[in-house]
Amino acid sequence: MTDKRFHLAWFMNFTPDEWRAPFGQGGLPWDGQFYMEMAQTLERACFDYIMIEDKLMVPETFGSDRKYSLANGMMAPKHDPAPLAVAMGMATKHLGVVATMSTMAYPPFMLARLSSTIDSLTKGRFGWNVVTSAEDLAAQNFGMDKLPPREERYEMADEYMDVVRKLFDSWDDDAVVVDREKGVYADADKVRSIDHKGKYFQVRGPLNTVPSPQKHPVYVQAGASPRGRDFAAQHADSIISVANGVADMKAFRDDIRARAEKIGRNPDDIKVLFCITPTLGETEEDAQIKYKRETTSDHFVNDILASISAITEIDFSGYDLDEPLPEKLVTNGESGTLDKFQQWGSGKTLRELAAAQGGGLVSSLELIGTPAQVAEKMGEAMAEVGGDGFLLTTPVLRVSRKYLVEVADGLVPELQKRGLVRTEYKHQLLRDNLKEF
Repeated sequence: MTDKRFHLAWFMNFTPDEWRAPFGQGGLPWDGQFYMEMAQTLERACFDYIMIEDKLMVPETFGSDRKYSLANGMMAPKHDPAPLAVAMGMATKHLGVVATMSTMAYPPFMLARLSSTIDSLTKGRFGWNVVTSAEDLAAQNFGMDKLPPREERYEMADEYMDVVRKLFDSWDDDAVVVDREKGVYADADKVRSIDHKGKYFQVRGPLNTVPSPQKHPVYVQAGASPRGRDFAAQHADSIISVANGVADMKAFRDDIRARAEKIGRNPDDIKVLFCITPTLGETEEDAQIKYKRETTSDHFVNDILASISAITEIDFSGYDLDEPLPEKLVTNGESGTLDKFQQWGSGKTLRELAAAQGGGLVSSLELIGTPAQVAEKMGEAMAEVGGDGFLLTTPVLRVSRKYLVEVADGLVPELQKRGLVRTEYKHQLLRDNLKEF
């Protein structure tokens, strides 16, 4: 890869914004207008895509009830990402919109149909963040007592991906003819059943939507475990990752590329984006003060712990904040996230783990300083890693208008000045923009 430019994306969810802060919108209303304006801001800054995270339950792990989550707007309320993706896509012309949808919750036919529809509505800018879900509370909303073991979830997901691929391919690209003279809209010879009968799914097909501009959405995935990495290398167009510094970032990307090459994929077709949460100030001192203020606020530590409790199903409220974790924890939930968080053997207290880089959940690099300083660090890190870009976010995914402007009108111009990110969109399709460099 000779082009030194890298990609930018944003990671958020359809929950209350930074509602406690003076530059948010106060957590209301729920009409999506704030997020449509957010999408327009990111498009102005030439981001590749915005991704909407999702969970399918009200968390009850932290403190063994749902009081903290609801009182603090932590992961609940949370509205459906698919309609918001449509709204953001209709409010923009170039930005990709990615919705998280679970293979546990959506039957393959329904997901393929929905994805095809949204890709058509957005003129080829839709992506699907593929998740298997990692919470028993979510499983209990879909007729199960608990989730299958992680390995089985991935086995099911592999078959699921095979089914949706067949459904997307059940219409030839030229099946829609719209021949007015002959009175034929679609050529039936170019539409076929898939007749899939597998271990977990049985789907007749064909899909009843026309081929969308991308034929199938951009696939985004966040596999961290060895099995998750295999899945991502097999299926993903873009992978999101949290790493511990530049060396870990490079090792992860190199590993993904090796896995992809081993199964016959061109590794350049997979864009690995690393999560970061820059803290920006007019001076480095301003940024350091802001970072300390934010990470030592009354709500920050508990918000971080409530968040990781929900996705790992481990109640961190029962541990002493000022002591190291007494044992190495394991989970059937998001194990990669847990490993990044607990940093076993570091000797850090639970409070320090929560404060350090947003609890180790969202930041691959420490980026604190002026826009120029942060841009320089991002460029140096990506040059050493080799590519492919960054996914900006915040510790618990809340965002304010002020932070958006700091990034779009402060950080991005510094990156553009250095020739590190795009200054315009060259393509209509999200997949083509990702493959541009």
